[in-house]
Amino acid sequence: MILVVDDDIAVRTSISLLLKGAGYEVIPVDNALQAFEVVKTQKPALVVLDLNFSIDTSGEEGMSLLKKIRTVDAGVPIILITGWASIELAVQGMKFGANDFINKPWNNEHLLQSVATLLEINGKKPRSRSRKELDKKYNFKQIIGEDPTLLNILETIGRVASTNASILITGESGTGKELIAEAIHENSNRSGKPFVKVNLGGISSSLFESEMFGHVRGAFTDARFDRTGRFEMANKGTIFLDEIGDLDAAGQVKLLRVLQDRTYEVLGSSRTKTVDTRVVCATNKNLNERVASGLFREDLLYRINLITIHLPALRERPSDIPLLVNFFINNLKEIYGREALSIAPGALRWLQQLPLPGNIRQLKNLVERTVLISSTNELTIDDFQSQLNLSPLKSDNVRLPGVGTMTLDQMEAEMVKQAMNFHKNRITKAAASLGITRNALYRRLEKYQIPFHETED
Repeated sequence: MILVVDDDIAVRTSISLLLKGAGYEVIPVDNALQAFEVVKTQKPALVVLDLNFSIDTSGEEGMSLLKKIRTVDAGVPIILITGWASIELAVQGMKFGANDFINKPWNNEHLLQSVATLLEINGKKPRSRSRKELDKKYNFKQIIGEDPTLLNILETIGRVASTNASILITGESGTGKELIAEAIHENSNRSGKPFVKVNLGGISSSLFESEMFGHVRGAFTDARFDRTGRFEMANKGTIFLDEIGDLDAAGQVKLLRVLQDRTYEVLGSSRTKTVDTRVVCATNKNLNERVASGLFREDLLYRINLITIHLPALRERPSDIPLLVNFFINNLKEIYGREALSIAPGALRWLQQLPLPGNIRQLKNLVERTVLISSTNELTIDDFQSQLNLSPLKSDNVRLPGVGTMTLDQMEAEMVKQAMNFHKNRITKAAASLGITRNALYRRLEKYQIPFHETED
């Protein structure tokens, strides 16, 4: 049963009819006293709560009722709805325990989507499952590990994937945030639709609107053709906004509007478009600290983290390192045609002791470089040690030239020369040790006019 609280009979009736038409049982009331009584005696599954019950538009009446409801029912989902919306009011309501905030006039589809999402999340109770049980129920084939923390994360993903809840994935660089985002999409009702990845840290302020919302021909100099934006590409599917903590203030304002109203304008066009997309964000930064520092909008943070998933660092789940290493080696056997590849048990134990600040990404690169460089089929501690010593992430005490003594181009050229000399002009091995492709290495050799005589890999 859903409780609808609004003093305006037209609003109350409209929302009630909308919810009844969607199959929900509804109790409409027009005052705080009656609403609180219903919460205490009938235990509604969800509350749609107006913030004002008189000519006063401060929202204090609604906030007071919200706090009272939370004293008797800490878990019931609450959607705030008001015609006098403000950023401060929305943030205040979320702090007091509201789950969502919708402005009048509302979009029916948006309201129904919010109701369905909150009911589904609140109705599903977590339970502990083994990895085998999870794999039977969900599609997690690209996520390797059996650590209890990871299994809890997979259980959460499975529960919320079928909803439209906005999800924020946090964790250090290299912990697999993109894989988690893809798993959310693959296990959702949108899996047959596009999964669009956007690295917000790589989009300049001047290109943000064009990249995200598209542009029409002639919208600006050099706009020779119409361009489809990322949100339109992701319509009916999922958009993954990576590195959202790096988004500047102007971009945050523009993103907030599309997340709040589900509408946007293509650059150079006055026509408003509506979008239906699941939003999953990721960051390696502490967004609460950035909010406190004034670098991230608090209202945007509340919009993107109905569900927060924190990924542990790899050093916090060392028991998964052997599983990951064997997974990487099995893939490399096929890629490089080395079916006899294996790893010594001592080397596996040694890898489990490494701090690996670059997490799964660093481990994967370390294994691949070692496979490329090693001439034997059984990889030992010495094989991995030699490649770890070349890793830029092996220590916080990397010795760099003084500021102003070398340009970036000079440093890059020097690293290319060192890699080529160390690997005796073997292009594949030199490229792997630098973390770039063969073609990328060829381009740098040409750019810096570095002479070489390529030898067989």
